[in-house]
Amino acid sequence: MTRAWLGPVIFACAALCSCAVQPTVCPPPAALVPPVPQTEYEPARWSDLPGWRTDEMMQAWPAFLASCSIVGRRPQWVIPCDAAQASRPVTSGDVRTFFERYFDPYGLVERAGRQEDRSGLITGYFEPLLHGARSPSSEFDTPVYSPPPDLLTVDLASVYPELKGKRVRARLEGDKVVPYYSRADLDRDPSLQGRAIVWVDNALDAFFLEVQGSGRVQLSSGQTIRLHYADENGYPYRSIGRYLVDHGELKLQDATMLGIRSWARSHPGEVQELLDADPSVVFFREEPLGDPALGPQGTLGVPLTPGRSIAVDPASVPLGSPVFLATTFPNSVVTLQRLVVAQDTGGAIRGPVRADFFWGTGEEAAGEAGQMRQSGRMWLLWPKGVALPGAMRSGSSGISPGR
Repeated sequence: MTRAWLGPVIFACAALCSCAVQPTVCPPPAALVPPVPQTEYEPARWSDLPGWRTDEMMQAWPAFLASCSIVGRRPQWVIPCDAAQASRPVTSGDVRTFFERYFDPYGLVERAGRQEDRSGLITGYFEPLLHGARSPSSEFDTPVYSPPPDLLTVDLASVYPELKGKRVRARLEGDKVVPYYSRADLDRDPSLQGRAIVWVDNALDAFFLEVQGSGRVQLSSGQTIRLHYADENGYPYRSIGRYLVDHGELKLQDATMLGIRSWARSHPGEVQELLDADPSVVFFREEPLGDPALGPQGTLGVPLTPGRSIAVDPASVPLGSPVFLATTFPNSVVTLQRLVVAQDTGGAIRGPVRADFFWGTGEEAAGEAGQMRQSGRMWLLWPKGVALPGAMRSGSSGISPGR
């Protein structure tokens, strides 16, 4: 995340670049600047989508209806969402006929100058299940915190427009605004006293909960609750897998969730040092479990559907959109080709041909998600007769895509 002092630095660079005596700080000539990747929507036929005729699409229908509950009153979605609410499909063939009637498929392409990519990275994520209690003990000794009262959010966009969307987290130290505590220094913050929502039995599990952004905690009382992302301390995320690789503890191919867990079991006295290598901390809010068959609430505002929800870059794929995904199962050449719905976002999900596939809850889902790093293609299914998202962003339709 951009720090508060970057704004003045950017301003100073701009001033220096106006002087011929300071050529080293000026940006390179335009011809040397790498082209900015652009999203293209390539018209396709339904027959271009591998697996379109064989997917069990009834499994995706509830996820699409859930999205319509959020986006259905937006002009571009009124016709298909009203039709969906009135439809009563019985088979996957009925669902396929519905989408062919109300949508057109567009292949997602990332273009940068003369280079164009129709394939991209497909990763996986899951909802972890932790074990905890409301009070600390020798068994449950790792706190999961709600946002502390001394955590400040500083929005500098009104002064430095280039920082729009970049919110700095900070705290007051006397009359100065300083960066918030890093993970290694978190126990120095007295305002965190009494802010633990629960105490869990495994520090590494608590860390992976932060990485995923949400999860379930089964309490010793028998109750199960959900924890959702609420805020963060403002430091950039640093991979502990990369830390272990850089320190010669793991080979790159072994720096997976399973590999990190195995290393931690063999080095229990060094786990906290490993976790402190990532200064970023996520704070949570508690919510009721709700329907245990569904996942946590995604960015769109609806519960995620295991195997049918994905996280996307909303600048390329508007949230709520159906997407056809063609990839393979983790560490496999077995095809995974199915209708999914864009219902979530993620900090590492950037670009048009990039998705995070939601596997569900628990250990089995964790195993699949932790190994998933596949190549894949994506097709945006967009309402017939509606201007494409790129046209919307250019202002030709007056409609904003996504949320």
